[in-house]
Amino acid sequence: MTTLDGKRIWVAGHRGMVGKALVERLASIPGVSLILAGHDELDLRDYTATRQWVKAQRPDLAFIAAARVGGILANDTYPVDFLEDNLRIELATIRAAFDAGVEKLLFLGSSCIYPKLAPQPIREDSLLTAPLEPTNQWYAIAKIAGIALCDAFRKQHGASFISAMPTNLFGPGDSYDLTNSHVLAAAIRKIHAAKAGGNGTVTIWGSGTPLREFMHVREVADALVFLMERYDEAGPINVGSGFEISILGLYEAVREVVGWQGDFQFDLSKPDGTPRKLMNSQRLHDLGWHSQMDFRAALAETYQSFLSEWPAAR
Repeated sequence: MTTLDGKRIWVAGHRGMVGKALVERLASIPGVSLILAGHDELDLRDYTATRQWVKAQRPDLAFIAAARVGGILANDTYPVDFLEDNLRIELATIRAAFDAGVEKLLFLGSSCIYPKLAPQPIREDSLLTAPLEPTNQWYAIAKIAGIALCDAFRKQHGASFISAMPTNLFGPGDSYDLTNSHVLAAAIRKIHAAKAGGNGTVTIWGSGTPLREFMHVREVADALVFLMERYDEAGPINVGSGFEISILGLYEAVREVVGWQGDFQFDLSKPDGTPRKLMNSQRLHDLGWHSQMDFRAALAETYQSFLSEWPAAR
């Protein structure tokens, strides 16, 4: 059991969606001191600068939530950027944490690390058993390297470094820029714009048939804190909600929340991505953590966050 009370905790990537939720969750724990640095203060791709900064700050614990992220379009368009930036961030932050003597580190991965056609629900032992989804393999390979680096520090130095793999996330702080947004955020923005502009149709990439699991970011933050306290093993551990919906079903749910009356059309020239991606989170459940998410309520809350966070929505 790792006690967080009274600890100095570094959250790398605190301005991202997961990082913001983690900061909010950690701030509710008595005695916690948060160690944070924005990109304007510290470029986490800079190996030397990151090591110097972290050593000076002396954190007890570290959550590595920093990453270059985006949806299918961004991953497929900028493969070098996604691979290089994420490898540099991982090398700098994980090494810096070790050199600074952190007691424990949690590295945040992604469900895209698993094979495109992995048996469903996806177990952790599916890792590296078959080819990845080509459209986001660059990001996935970088995240797999991060997991391996944590395991390497554990094997060679006995470091208490763990890796958590969340499912598809949504909630406050998401990106609604269509060039790099994920599917749920993109659906909210496109359907809101259609309603505001009086448009009768919205285009969905692909067939709309792929199945995806979704989880509110506030829940994943709670699960990550739980794992920091109670989990200490090599390899990835899945963090999922168990809630699954098709892409078309997702768009229909967003349509209802936004209050738009239009129809959908499908751009079959665009890729579907992985046909199904549902996480097997039994190991997390066995430790005692379970999702309590009401998807419709969480989606409605997320739409209200979009209205306040995205300037064009106003």
